Amino acid sequence: MTISLTGRRALVTGASRGIGRAVALVLAAEGARVAVHYGRDERAAEAVRRELSGPGHVCLGCDLGDPAQAAALADRAADALGGLDILVNNAGIYERHDLGEEGWLDAWNRTLQVNLTSAALVIAGALPHMDRAGRGHIVNVSSRGAYRGEPEAPAYGAAKAGLNALSQSLARALAPRNIAVVGVAPGWVLTDMTREYLEGEEGDAIRAQSPAGRVATAAEVAAVVLLAVSGRADALQGAIIDVNCASYLR
Repeated sequence: MTISLTGRRALVTGASRGIGRAVALVLAAEGARVAVHYGRDERAAEAVRRELSGPGHVCLGCDLGDPAQAAALADRAADALGGLDILVNNAGIYERHDLGEEGWLDAWNRTLQVNLTSAALVIAGALPHMDRAGRGHIVNVSSRGAYRGEPEAPAYGAAKAGLNALSQSLARALAPRNIAVVGVAPGWVLTDMTREYLEGEEGDAIRAQSPAGRVATAAEVAAVVLLAVSGRADALQGAIIDVNCASYLR
């Protein structure tokens, strides 16, 4: 299957490292111009931008924990790129906490804001630009934790479950506007953020969750995202695609 994204404009949140970086790389390799969003690490985001194939890519800093900043991000990306027709909501945070412990509600609210509410705000900002383009593709990066549970981080599990529900609701609502919405739900993925776990004492047990004895790579997740935004498989509309090496099946 030949995929070309020439002429497409994409915003990838959380693109300064990990899955977001891999997604930005693959979209640019297929011809898209990419807005590389980052939260704090401008230097890392600029390094990603310099890695991207082709011209016209930009970096955009934005604190997704701030609703006003999140609501303005898609407009900023469209202004920088001359439009917007691909959005990949990848940014997220993971904080361990127990319900009822000191500070738990702050962790809960912060996690839901960054992992769920900000995604809705960025989507809302992107829709007018996609309507003007006459098409759009939205991918929300969720987690297998939405299904199997996150006992050490219940806010994370709740937010990702909400993101899946949001994806499916919008898939039905936006299909008549030629905007396709898909969720991608990875399990463990080898990234800079997870490396300390995967290379530490927990690593063997984590890999043993999969019958293949491995975890996914960021490039594998990015390949699924590429298919979802390619326009070659829009029957995926409303799907939540598991990318977890069969470590959790539903």
